[in-house]
Amino acid sequence: MFVDFHCDTLYLIEKDGRDITKKNDKGHIDLVRLEEGMVHLQVFATFVEPEFMRKDAAAKTLKMIDKLYQTMEKTNKIKLILNGKDIDEAKDKNILGALLSIEGGEALEGDLSLLRMFYKLGVRAMTLTWSLRNDLGDGILGSDNYGITAFGKDVIKEMNRLGMIVDVSHLNERGFWDVIDICEKPLIASHSDCRALCNHPRNLSDKQVKAIADKGGVIGINFCPDFLRDDGNASVEDVLDHIEHIVSLVGVEHVGFGSDFDGIEKTPFGLDDASCFPKILDGLKIRGFKDDEIDLISHGNFERLIKEILR
Repeated sequence: MFVDFHCDTLYLIEKDGRDITKKNDKGHIDLVRLEEGMVHLQVFATFVEPEFMRKDAAAKTLKMIDKLYQTMEKTNKIKLILNGKDIDEAKDKNILGALLSIEGGEALEGDLSLLRMFYKLGVRAMTLTWSLRNDLGDGILGSDNYGITAFGKDVIKEMNRLGMIVDVSHLNERGFWDVIDICEKPLIASHSDCRALCNHPRNLSDKQVKAIADKGGVIGINFCPDFLRDDGNASVEDVLDHIEHIVSLVGVEHVGFGSDFDGIEKTPFGLDDASCFPKILDGLKIRGFKDDEIDLISHGNFERLIKEILR
């Protein structure tokens, strides 16, 4: 079984009307391929293009959330994950657990009340920034001189109070360390890799990996080839290398998957879409990981964190 903590499928559903209840010949994710890949919990992120920041960002986010609800109405094979018990219920019914996330605090339009309303609609995680600066702080393409804003601090505290997962992927380094200081709960980097293996600004330094682990958090390995290898010619083996690097630094309890499927133009060789996740299991076994360790990496670590934070 797998938990995948990041995909951009809702953005594509909204953009081109794709029906993921049936198998598609486009994109990386639909219910058929998720089942083939043994993915039992998929985190669906909402992403709003930078040009809509402070203009229609909340409305566009609502439309993507609505697309998930419409999809759920078409099938009895999806359960919205609002708390830890929902994970077990979805497993018992052998259906897909779907957890809603927002990628980028632009959706809040500077208003904490919108965070609370998104929570009431089922959103349970948020990536604080995309790569640019927003009302919460700076992303990796913004300035290194600024970290989390006063509003961003209020957002993090409110997410802690509500029981939402704070996600530091895409943050610049100063903002990252601000979040480490502010956040009182375990946090995640939902779709980030290791800078020690690939020197890309989206990746985490060893010091950042250790800080996330010290908070009890989890890092989801991103399948974007440019984040996995400096030359961009990545394969399943590179995904395994990043997993092993994190395990060597902080142990097996702090790594999982955040594929970025449907948000990346190119995939690693051997990981064409969500149906290919089992190849990673095979690779972990070949590299000597024990069954209980593989269970933690594939789903146990993120499940533990979800059950700890979501109420």
